[in-house]
Amino acid sequence: MKLSIVIVNYNVRYFLEQCLHSSIKACQGIESEIFVVDNNSVDGSVKMVREKFPEVHLIENKDNKGFSKANNQAIRKSRGEYILLLNPDTLVEDDTLRKSIQFMDEHPDAGGLGVKMLDGKGKFLPESKRGLPTPSVAFFKIFGLSAIFPKSKLFGRYHLGFLDKDKTHPIDILAGAFMMLRKKVLNEIGYLDETFFMYGEDIDLSYRITQAGYRNYYYPEARIIHYKGESTKKSSMNYVFMFYTAMIIFAKKHYSQKNARSFSFLINFAIYFRAFVSILTRFFTRISLPLADTVLLFSGIYFIRNYWERAIIFPEGGHYPPQLLWIALPVYVLIWLWCVYLSGGYDRPVRLGKLIQGLIAGTIIILVLYSLLPEHYRFSRALIILGAIWGVIIMPLLRVILHLLNVKSARIGSEKNKRFVIIGEMEEAERVSGLLEKTIIRPAFVGLVSYHHHKNVTNGFIGSLDQINEIITIHKINEVIFCAKDVPAQVIIDKMSELQDQQVDYKIAPPESLSIIGSNSINTSGDLYVIDINAITKMANRRNKRLLDILISFSLLVLYPVALFLVKNPFGMLKNLISVLFARRSLVGYAPHKTTEDHRLPEIRKGILTPIDAFKDKNINTEASERLNIMYARDYKLTNDLIIISKGFRNLGRR
Repeated sequence: MKLSIVIVNYNVRYFLEQCLHSSIKACQGIESEIFVVDNNSVDGSVKMVREKFPEVHLIENKDNKGFSKANNQAIRKSRGEYILLLNPDTLVEDDTLRKSIQFMDEHPDAGGLGVKMLDGKGKFLPESKRGLPTPSVAFFKIFGLSAIFPKSKLFGRYHLGFLDKDKTHPIDILAGAFMMLRKKVLNEIGYLDETFFMYGEDIDLSYRITQAGYRNYYYPEARIIHYKGESTKKSSMNYVFMFYTAMIIFAKKHYSQKNARSFSFLINFAIYFRAFVSILTRFFTRISLPLADTVLLFSGIYFIRNYWERAIIFPEGGHYPPQLLWIALPVYVLIWLWCVYLSGGYDRPVRLGKLIQGLIAGTIIILVLYSLLPEHYRFSRALIILGAIWGVIIMPLLRVILHLLNVKSARIGSEKNKRFVIIGEMEEAERVSGLLEKTIIRPAFVGLVSYHHHKNVTNGFIGSLDQINEIITIHKINEVIFCAKDVPAQVIIDKMSELQDQQVDYKIAPPESLSIIGSNSINTSGDLYVIDINAITKMANRRNKRLLDILISFSLLVLYPVALFLVKNPFGMLKNLISVLFARRSLVGYAPHKTTEDHRLPEIRKGILTPIDAFKDKNINTEASERLNIMYARDYKLTNDLIIISKGFRNLGRR
């Protein structure tokens, strides 16, 4: 057998599905086998592979064994002359495997081969070719010199930026996303070192290949798309820790004791340095706008208080009590900011209406609390009103200024519905269009573009692929979706590279799949469009649901002497309401169900009531109950909770 492909999967079902489609297509005419080693995924990956790809050899692990052990499991069972270690978040071009095998056949000195990798927008990924991470190379990488001088032969050795990305070169390190290895070399030097749980094993294996007298090659004539960062988010501190820990293991294994200690010190310093910078950056990014609001609100009210005190209340001398400045005013500011947050005033993009709505709600709450205070704590109702007016002026003005300065975190506007074109033939393009319409993105425009050239484009097509530049411009397209069933991977990659200047995003729809795959950067989750149930997981929905729980539970506790006569189990209701206030439960949750892999519900708190309580006839079968849960999760609205609570009120004491 010529080729054995090994794919280790962990909770990236939709990416794995696309990867398998492209790999099987690229294997046509090659004597090959494909292994999928699943590291105990919970997203339905195993079921998907069994049902859609019965020809694939599936290894199911009952725990997460890590990347090295999982690969080795399949390598031991493989029969191919060449072993390809392939990430599940990749798409293989139709002729990539054939070209790679041909190169290996023609270069017997090649122990391993890497290819040109492009990201989800068609841009070259520099990690396609890497140098050995010696202490100096690691130092330049950690402290950013390699990024500042990427083409320098001194500073740019980590990604070998001084080598032409369009030419074949011997390199030190292969990328773990695509490593084609000669099986006899693996038998000679050993398989992946299982000391490495994740990260570093590709560096270790590449180094051992060169130490055994073979070469690793970067071969740009073969290409793949790598939606990098899907299995693990590379911006996370967990990634930083695991990656640099792997570097320490590598240093201890291959460097002298003295160099290993120096390298370990450098790496440990880098971990804490990166952690410190990351925490500071995230902290200031999150609090910068609320902090600016706090300073502006308090400063404005402070000056208003001084003027009001001297000119209106005490023109002949006198002062407000110090409690006004040090207690009351900070409390007012906190209530306003809290209400702005709950109203969505800090969501992105910025909506000035939500901001003002929060300030008004905060003012009402402050005035109500003010009226309940003893007389000697009612300092000035006028200051509350004037402070609110100041907030309504200064907080929107701040956001307008930041918007004009093009500060991304303060961009004003609403989320515009995106405009799409789908490239493929009629049957598949219409299927993908229907899929898109059923997701929660609510597209503003969906145009179908024929893959083949048609002189007279009709039957629902707005043009053909050779007109795509004009179509994007005229129809103001935001995203291009390729139907993988109709459009070859080579054409997809070519077009993504060709259209880089168009500032559009790209997605790929695998055949017979309920997903549309795409990724723009390592910091995104891939903008995965899928008929799924994620509306309730939106931050605003979770926040509003929690706020509703608090308000209703608190109100019912206040009105408990009356409410206890209206429910079936008054003591049970009291216990339930307290549980809701302490965030142990929610007023409304899912009906009891058996979660299936096809409809895995987002996690929410266990509810006292369920969607079934909205119906008079409670004799609803299991299938209907699961459909209600899915509808509740996908199309969540506060009004749905209110309807369920009003109709199921008598059951609030339910155990």
